Amino acid sequence: MIANISQQDTANELLNNYLNTIKQAGFVGETDSSYATRLINATDNSIYQNVPQAVIFPTCNKDIQTALQCASQDPFLSLTFGPRGGGTGTNGQSLTPGIVIDLSKHMREIIEINVEEKWVRVQAGVIKDQLNDYLKEFGYFFAPDLSTSNRATIGGMINTDASGQGSLVYGKTSDHVLGLTTYLVDGTELCTSKIATDKAQVIAQQDNRTAQIYQQVLASCKNNRHQILSTFPRLNRFLTGYDLENVFNDDLTTFDLSRIITGSEGSLGVVTEAKLNITPIAPYKTLINIKYDSFDSALRNSPFLVEASATSVETVDSKVLNLAKEDIIWHSVSDLITDVPDIEMQGLNMVEFNGETADEMDSKISTLCRNLDNLIANKEAGVIGYQLTNDKADILKIYAMRKKSVGLLGNTKGKQKPLAFAEDTAVPPENLADFIAEFRKLLDAHKLHYGMFGHVDAGVLHVRPALDLCDPEQEKLLRLISDQVVALTAKYGGLMWGEHGKGYRSEYGPEFFGEQLFCELRKIKTVFDKSNRLNPGKICTPIESEDSLVSVDDQKRSWFDKSIDVQVRDSFDNAMNCNGNGLCFNYDETSPMCPSYKVTKDRRHSPKGRATLIREWLRLQSAANIDILNVEKQLIYKENDITWWERFRNNQAKQQGQYDFSHEVKESMDACLACKACTTACPIKVDVPSFRARFLNLYYSKYNRPLKDFLVSNIELMAPLLSKIAPIVNPIISTKLVAGLIKHVFGYVDTPMLSTPSVQHRVDKQFQFSEALIESMTEEQKQNSVFIVQDPFTSYYEAELVSSCIDVIQALGKTPILLPFIPNGKAQHVKGFLKEFSKTAQRSSEFLHNIAQYNIPMIGLDASLVMVYRDEYKQFASQEHLNFKVELAYDWLRTQDWSKIVVNVEPGTEFTLLSHCTETTALPDSPKVWREIFSQLGLNLKTPNTGCCGMAGTYGHELENQENSYSLYQMSWQANVKATLKNNLLATGFSCRSQVKRFDKQKPLHPIEFIARSIN
Repeated sequence: MIANISQQDTANELLNNYLNTIKQAGFVGETDSSYATRLINATDNSIYQNVPQAVIFPTCNKDIQTALQCASQDPFLSLTFGPRGGGTGTNGQSLTPGIVIDLSKHMREIIEINVEEKWVRVQAGVIKDQLNDYLKEFGYFFAPDLSTSNRATIGGMINTDASGQGSLVYGKTSDHVLGLTTYLVDGTELCTSKIATDKAQVIAQQDNRTAQIYQQVLASCKNNRHQILSTFPRLNRFLTGYDLENVFNDDLTTFDLSRIITGSEGSLGVVTEAKLNITPIAPYKTLINIKYDSFDSALRNSPFLVEASATSVETVDSKVLNLAKEDIIWHSVSDLITDVPDIEMQGLNMVEFNGETADEMDSKISTLCRNLDNLIANKEAGVIGYQLTNDKADILKIYAMRKKSVGLLGNTKGKQKPLAFAEDTAVPPENLADFIAEFRKLLDAHKLHYGMFGHVDAGVLHVRPALDLCDPEQEKLLRLISDQVVALTAKYGGLMWGEHGKGYRSEYGPEFFGEQLFCELRKIKTVFDKSNRLNPGKICTPIESEDSLVSVDDQKRSWFDKSIDVQVRDSFDNAMNCNGNGLCFNYDETSPMCPSYKVTKDRRHSPKGRATLIREWLRLQSAANIDILNVEKQLIYKENDITWWERFRNNQAKQQGQYDFSHEVKESMDACLACKACTTACPIKVDVPSFRARFLNLYYSKYNRPLKDFLVSNIELMAPLLSKIAPIVNPIISTKLVAGLIKHVFGYVDTPMLSTPSVQHRVDKQFQFSEALIESMTEEQKQNSVFIVQDPFTSYYEAELVSSCIDVIQALGKTPILLPFIPNGKAQHVKGFLKEFSKTAQRSSEFLHNIAQYNIPMIGLDASLVMVYRDEYKQFASQEHLNFKVELAYDWLRTQDWSKIVVNVEPGTEFTLLSHCTETTALPDSPKVWREIFSQLGLNLKTPNTGCCGMAGTYGHELENQENSYSLYQMSWQANVKATLKNNLLATGFSCRSQVKRFDKQKPLHPIEFIARSIN
């Protein structure tokens, strides 16, 4: 039996009093000291882990001011705080042992825009891509770019002075900040912007907190000006933490206190609003992908490309490229980055040009292309080919691949994973190739693998050595490599933190700045935060403080992971390998990743959140001496040794408030739609549905299940029986009395009606499977046949689609054969009935294995069911029964000859197809295939990007999910539905069609059903 896990590190009386106090003082947002929420905020995109005391979620400036003002009074003066944005930092910048102030959940308002003056004002929680999507309609964008742009917040970018692609032209975040609203540790509001130095000196003479700050910063930056200029390298990407140099302009006539706050990593105050300058979008854009015979050639060729007046030059090595080729994202760029015949591509430079006129662009590009042609012809500089792309949509696809490649490095096979700890080094671009050559020698000497990518135009390259930090010796190696890289960057005139801030590398600050300048940093910290209560340990500590800086040796996630048995870690690798990349926090509502997070904005309800919770749950079970794999085997292959009565008693204890961390984990798992978007969209391939099913199986060995789980899991057994009496059943379940009974007893609403007539009555016996029929066929007849694999939803609730499929197959000149219905087990797996699912998978796989011997293609009609054969069966069915393949119908239809099919529809008519989210992520070429089929029929097909419709199997039918289900539908489906003529709307998923019918009172056709109805 699994163990009861008691409360972990419970909130103390002081903390509880504080959280109650701020609520009483008018704090509107949420406060949360649950272990689950604290765990989610204990990690970011770094290797470190630091569990905070609590998390508060402010909704406005007043909330933050209230929280800090209350904390500045006795007895709360010992409490510390750490502001947090998207949690995408690679060096633990937002990790704190104190109270997290999460600005990402609610503070996402774009407050105002002034197009004439080219600025926008936003709250700190606004996401970078969210801002640019908003600005696009005005013809502008916020220029600093970064690979995590779809989840990184503006506040986070400000606090790390973030930059990325194009910084040679566009600069860093600090170059675009016009003003900030910041709250100091005592709740004082500080508004900063560029002002005349004379005015700053007047402010410094006043008698208030703001004056003290101005006075100290003026003195530190002006009195040490010569040393500052001689110490700080002349680099595009230089980050200081507190930007002592750029507080003043070159002639010292202007002063901007915002430059001190930008890059301060939340150690000086809590930034809540920013006024930002915005850049016009250039009307012309071209990307040239230049291919090389080696990565060294790509690096050494970069100055030549910068001289060509490129906007940016991005590079990736062969390791990153090869990982991208193994990922689902490669399908979108494979024709844009093709291989060079007979030559292996070992490096790639992506060179972007932007311009205001076509002539300007033509001049730059034609000159570069001529030079590249000469290099290729003469076999010089390692250039082996190039491709030019003008289409903006294609350019975005290439950059999406480049951005995802950052996370893909974490998906390398083996226990050693490329890690971010010394990966944003910056050196003068002219030194980069030699620096990287020596860097590679350093890593090779330690016999390490690594991946490299970055911004060669700015001299910044991301190098991620592969280490297994569960191995104590390799953890020591991390310290050694860090020290060596610091020395190496100094040798080449650079520094270790060129892009991603200091964070846990703050300990190297004194060595870089020198005693005098580091002392000035400490003076500035003192005047802002004398008691070291804001993100303590980062950048520097106050003067006279005895607190220490954080260190690269501090506690890491691996410290927790290595206490889990190796076999358990390996078994749950689809959770354990999560590296915190956070792509699951993607804000884009038209992306299928991850619906439960999108609708709740609660990070517990994300793949990263669930992976974090299951890891800790496994660790705590291990600490309680539970052999989780043995328990699991017993539950699946033997019997549960916990009686119903014992489970009932455990349920009673739960209802009476007895704590078990398992309940917090289950709450997170319950919100999952099991859509499987994470299994492909996540670069690490975190597979929540798989470990969620395993957890539920274990959890319900100790607690009794709700009745609705039994209803859902048995749908494949009940549907065939009920369909025989559908004319009787349908009127009964549609009555208010029975519908109300189902709602209150089972928590299930909007029960779909069974098909009438049934599939058995719709399909002629000549198309129904029998061994005699197959045995009587010639080989030629078999080659012209196709098996239709039934699923419970289309066969029993949408039988007209099955008969339509038969009609289309016939029209194509093939023979359809409907296989007998065999339960698939999808619902059992989703609800964690793994013993039952195992038996179902065995029976079904054995049947399909035998059918496969006929060498006749097998197709299915619903992606969510078909994918179970491909994925879940591999984990539960016998290997000898897995040599069969069930394709989704479109995959077979793409190979057929459509030239003889004539549809009774006006040529050129436009239809809209909305795809099932499982299909979108796992089978991303399906919309393209349907467009091609419709084109052959003389019709136009639009396939807009959509997220999850909110139904996802039975999720949308469960009473507790109604609000979220409808919110998801509104996000990206409803607008497309309303914008399309009723008869021109198509959808591939049964769940999706049901959801549209539920909320918009119309039911889209499956494209197969549409074609069948339209055939002359």
